[in-house]
Amino acid sequence: MSYQHILVAVDLTEECDPVVKRARALAEGTGARLSLVHIVEPMAMAFGGDVPMDLSQLQQQQFDQAKERLEKLLAKFPGLSRDDAHLTYGQPRQEIHTLAKDNGIDLIVVGSHGRHGLKLLLGSTSNDVLHGAPCDVLAVRLKEASAAEKAKPQDDIPGSTAF
Repeated sequence: MSYQHILVAVDLTEECDPVVKRARALAEGTGARLSLVHIVEPMAMAFGGDVPMDLSQLQQQQFDQAKERLEKLLAKFPGLSRDDAHLTYGQPRQEIHTLAKDNGIDLIVVGSHGRHGLKLLLGSTSNDVLHGAPCDVLAVRLKEASAAEKAKPQDDIPGSTAF
């Protein structure tokens, strides 16, 4: 079976590089179109006592940071089209499934940390994407970070999902 359109879900950290590389190799090997997606999860309404806090400015900053990181990722992997790079709000499982259905995706590629217990095979988001997916799903095993890498401070995007 030859894939025609591959969607790779990225968390916009350097950990996603092997996932993009694997998806790109598959796309090049089959002549498939390659699309990227990153989902920014909405911030829930927070309450400080009885006074609701408006998180819209923080949500916009989160989206802007994700947009910048997506641009850096596209620059790192020449040949990936901005037209095929999707950045959206929502729940990862739902957004990925909807994007796959609406765009004729026949393979979704996600990263898998493969930690322990039920997450031995897939991370929680990867597992969510697998269940109910409208097409094949490939989980790319991610290496566990070394002790030095774990100690290194990261500028994570708040609310972003690691796949």
